Amino acid sequence: MHSGGFSRVPSVENNSLFEMARKKFRNTGRYISNSERSFQEYLSNQPAPITNRTELIRLIRGGEDTFLELKVKLSNPERIAQEIVALANTAGGTMIFGITDQLRVEGVRNPERVQDELIKLCREEIYPPLIPFLDTIAFDDGRRVVVLDVEGKQRPYRTKDGRFYLRIGDEKREATREELSTLIGEMRPLFYENIPIQGLTEKDFDDSLIWSFAGGFEKDVLGKNGYETRNFLKRDLLLAIGNKDDFFPTVAGLLLFGENKSVEEFLPRASIKVIRFSGTDKKTGVVEKEVFSGNLLHLYESIMRFIERYCDLWKHRSKKSKAKKGSDDGNSPIEARGNYHLYSVKEAVANILMHRDLALRDNVTQVLIYDNSIEFINPRRTKGFVPPASKAIRYGITQRVNPQIAAIFSRREYGLNLPRGGLPMILKQSKHFSGKRAELYTTNDQFKLKIHSA
Repeated sequence: MHSGGFSRVPSVENNSLFEMARKKFRNTGRYISNSERSFQEYLSNQPAPITNRTELIRLIRGGEDTFLELKVKLSNPERIAQEIVALANTAGGTMIFGITDQLRVEGVRNPERVQDELIKLCREEIYPPLIPFLDTIAFDDGRRVVVLDVEGKQRPYRTKDGRFYLRIGDEKREATREELSTLIGEMRPLFYENIPIQGLTEKDFDDSLIWSFAGGFEKDVLGKNGYETRNFLKRDLLLAIGNKDDFFPTVAGLLLFGENKSVEEFLPRASIKVIRFSGTDKKTGVVEKEVFSGNLLHLYESIMRFIERYCDLWKHRSKKSKAKKGSDDGNSPIEARGNYHLYSVKEAVANILMHRDLALRDNVTQVLIYDNSIEFINPRRTKGFVPPASKAIRYGITQRVNPQIAAIFSRREYGLNLPRGGLPMILKQSKHFSGKRAELYTTNDQFKLKIHSA
């Protein structure tokens, strides 16, 4: 098609025909240089597509919809970022620059500059960063349009100021709480800790916990201006986002340093269930059951206190070691049932707190205490995790679900003196202590570890 006499895309009545054209263009209609082509083939393992101007015109004819956004020019970067986020969070789509509201091809004056700005937007104004697929398509009369193809493989995406958008028809809108919950449920667990939480203020954070952690690195951490919780979380710990006046702490920030009541209110799924059974399996009666909520430090200490009420924890196995009758305060209703390796139990508790997949809403973290064993159950996606990963994890080869949480929680400055060695240490030392091999398995989106008493 020659664009020299082209002034307006004619209207079309058969929408289904052009929906097919849209899909075809999005999947097979982009021109990419040889260098870009080889890079995309490497990423997708499929031959890179080639743009066809006829397909582009067909795409424009149908007008804007859920998958297509038409722009005259790139004049409002903040709004463009929101539109890209909306496309990525919905089902992906195409954004074309140089098209008027009347579906006329006007072109852009400097397509190279438009492409550079779009790359910058996708890299710096959107999280997680998008890899943009960009084309400049030239017509015979010299007019050029820029095409941005958006894919949402790692959704949900958000803008730099922590807002999530969806595209419904030809309009974008901010995601509701229910829609956002659904999006988060679909996401990769690696990014969940970076999700910002709106509605929190400095009062929702435990200042004593924050500044005792900071004091472990700097003597005069408060400085001359006094402490500013929001700035410290944003600039120093990277646990909050927002512009000058905005404050959106992340999930990691709230779990690590939030007030216990605030964590329970904003992240109820982060609670831990701990149960003492009266026998060797779940079929027996429940002696005591607790549900703990709060920041990670509080959770760790609460779980350990509960375990110590019913179990003896020893650094080394000794023939002279005998089970205590209850805890040190004598309040346990039953006689302690077994002896366990102290460091294995502490490391197991730390691991379930650091490596929870909080995106799984229907599974909760549990610690189940039986007469002769302790079982640690954590939500963890089974798909893509077994069987190879469940074997490799025995040797410490695994991808951390929450790297930021793990980095801070495992430091002594956070307030805990945790053992080192991870799961390999637990497996080795618990077997050496009890003479029984620990059980490790994954099923129904749960990661389970059971260690036996001596």
